[in-house]
Amino acid sequence: MAFESLTEKLQNVFKGLRGKGRLSEADVKAALKEVKMALLEADVNFKVVKQFTKSVEERAVGQDVMNGLNPAQMVIKIVNEELTSLMGSEVSELSFRPGKALTIFLMAGLQGAGKTTATAKIAGALKKKGKKSLLVACDIYRPAAIEQLQINGDKLGIEVFKEGTDLKPARIAKDAEEYALKNGFNVMIIDTAGRLHVDEDMMNELVEIKNTVDVHETIFVVDAMTGQDAVNVAKEFDEKVGVDGIVVSKLDGDTRGGAALSIKAVTGKPIIYASVGEKLEDIEPFYPDRMANRILGMGDVLSLIEKAEAAIDIDEDKGREMASRMKKGKFDFEDYLESMKQMRNMGGLTSILSMLPGMGIKASDIEGMVDEKKLKHMEAIVLSMTKAERQNPKLLNPRRKYRIASGAGVDIAEVNRFIKQFEQSQKMMKQMGGMGRRHGGMAGLGSMMGKGRFPF
Repeated sequence: MAFESLTEKLQNVFKGLRGKGRLSEADVKAALKEVKMALLEADVNFKVVKQFTKSVEERAVGQDVMNGLNPAQMVIKIVNEELTSLMGSEVSELSFRPGKALTIFLMAGLQGAGKTTATAKIAGALKKKGKKSLLVACDIYRPAAIEQLQINGDKLGIEVFKEGTDLKPARIAKDAEEYALKNGFNVMIIDTAGRLHVDEDMMNELVEIKNTVDVHETIFVVDAMTGQDAVNVAKEFDEKVGVDGIVVSKLDGDTRGGAALSIKAVTGKPIIYASVGEKLEDIEPFYPDRMANRILGMGDVLSLIEKAEAAIDIDEDKGREMASRMKKGKFDFEDYLESMKQMRNMGGLTSILSMLPGMGIKASDIEGMVDEKKLKHMEAIVLSMTKAERQNPKLLNPRRKYRIASGAGVDIAEVNRFIKQFEQSQKMMKQMGGMGRRHGGMAGLGSMMGKGRFPF
């Protein structure tokens, strides 16, 4: 997960501050020296780091902090606020032309940045908001890019406009604009060609498209894994073509994340979306305050709640029924399957735990705690049960358990252990009571996890 190393280093710095009753100016400067090194190692632009630490120091060495009852906490608060400011303070969104007018977005970026995928992801996100988008394939140099856009469009149920590789991109864009206007589209997103590096032909092609069709905003896609190179490229694009917003891709990977922390300060352009996974739904609005919280190990409960709401597709009556069963300790294996489905929709257990404040668990640690192979075994065990057995675990006598073990391809001991852990979770849920009708499924999953221990 991005920022994991930075988070760990910053937490160590703050841990040292918490051990002091009061902080001297020397304490603050020593801590900020470590913060500075951590940011530089995360590939944050050195000018940005210099200004950031200067701003924190000016605020932290103030009278209100030095004489405070909890000065270490105040320093953490200041660092959090400055990180948020560094990344843009407020949430930025795509803007649209008023009414039913066609809004055209031009996607730009280097080859390999994830631009074609990001183009489809944005269209998918806008579809959920009621926008009718037309994807336009203007990367005429890579037939595979046109095919990829078509495949992604088909998966999302979004139409793709393509005219092969013989016409110039500006001509294709113009034809697509006319098609969109005739067929009631209110958004058009143009996927353009990337290059391995910035060159004049690439820039001229983008300028020609912008001169041919009425582009409302140009969105630049940067690969978080390229660090400061991504920031420099974005700045050059903005100077020559004009950029209105940024999408940071591959922010879920094993990356230092410096691009996300630097790009707003260097280019002045806001990050609008963060691409956080390989699935087409793995894109989310970029919230600077939430990202700052996650970097500092303070969790991101709001994003977790939003993911839960999006993942839980149950009606009001079903939600009330599930909450009632949980209160009575009657959460069954059917509910378990639903909870596992919801957990996957939310990005998996690692993603969920990374958003919880105070967990103090790194993604690499979680991988050691949770055996994905065992998770699949557990699901196979449940799927090997009949519907009656899932709904009434008391039916599970030895003969049935042997049949289930054979069907799941596991040892009978594993079936017995899983059922015993499930029964313990039921008792725990009965003690805890319902966690709210809307989040019934995830509450059940939370109880299955137990008090920081996983019955997996």
